[in-house]
Amino acid sequence: MSRPRVIIADMDIEYLIPLQLKFVKEFFDRIDLEVITDREYFEELFSKPQRAEILIVSDTLYDPSLQRHNIANIFVMVENEEETDTNGLDVVRLRKYTSVKEIFSEIVGKSAGILNIESEEQKGAQILLVTSADGGTGKTTLAMGLGACLTRNYKRVLYLNAARLQVFQHMLDNQSPISVPEVYTRLSRPEGPVYQDIRHVIRKEIFSYLPAFKAALMSVGLSYSVYGKIALSAKRSGDYDIIVIDAESTFDEDKAELLDLADKVIVVTGQSLGAVHAANAFVSNVNGTDSDKYSFVCNNFDKDGSNALVRADVTLRFTVSDYIERIPELVLEDLEALAKHSEVQKLAFSIL
Repeated sequence: MSRPRVIIADMDIEYLIPLQLKFVKEFFDRIDLEVITDREYFEELFSKPQRAEILIVSDTLYDPSLQRHNIANIFVMVENEEETDTNGLDVVRLRKYTSVKEIFSEIVGKSAGILNIESEEQKGAQILLVTSADGGTGKTTLAMGLGACLTRNYKRVLYLNAARLQVFQHMLDNQSPISVPEVYTRLSRPEGPVYQDIRHVIRKEIFSYLPAFKAALMSVGLSYSVYGKIALSAKRSGDYDIIVIDAESTFDEDKAELLDLADKVIVVTGQSLGAVHAANAFVSNVNGTDSDKYSFVCNNFDKDGSNALVRADVTLRFTVSDYIERIPELVLEDLEALAKHSEVQKLAFSIL
């Protein structure tokens, strides 16, 4: 089978290089990649019939006549929403100066079939652990927002709320708990392919999720370790690309096991002195927090408020990679709106 032909055409060389490198890194010798930076060559090439799977073209080079060629998907990079007439079923407009990760994910997501991604060996599912060292940081909001945003970017996501007493249901349309007795019986002995045995109770509202238990873990006779076993079993199932574990701030042996099995960990903190001290204590008790596996995110950031993260008398044992300003209440109550929030999207694209 011939390799898909991908053409990137833009006279802005500095902009084009990062996108070109992203395609090279992800697809290497699985596609035929052509990069065009000269207008005359571009016009000469398309003066003759062309066949390609993907054409990514700047709005300065785009012309509606390109739709007459045998091109499966055309992506037009526009600087302003009002510019460029791109009417056509196979023409997609993308904002040029958003992040390369976001643009790349959009292109690949809409072109998965023609890029033969489904037939390629897929990367294994990743377990993303979202946690905090202090309560009240907005960890669950971010975890669910990430799940929604990643799903909107063509990832198959399973959300697991790993709390001893679950209170995440208010963000969902269906707030009813798991009522099937056999599920509790099976989870009381969570060995082997436990996910397959409880798969029938998994629900979906944007992303897939395990509904809440009908009472606290100890009240239904379950161990906290059940969450890690469900996650590992779901990872092996091949049903998901990313499994988001939303873990409580308690630090104990069970939490340490979740940290070990996770492929990536996001630690949510605040800017108060108490939150910073808690995050420092977390770092002191965990190995490898300076590796790529761990990211520290300051949520509900107030640039005008007191900020212990930059105080001269406070020594930080971690580095904050993202600051997320306070998200409006109306957005917090709507998963769709949360998935579209710019700072949640930015955090999600750092994971992709």
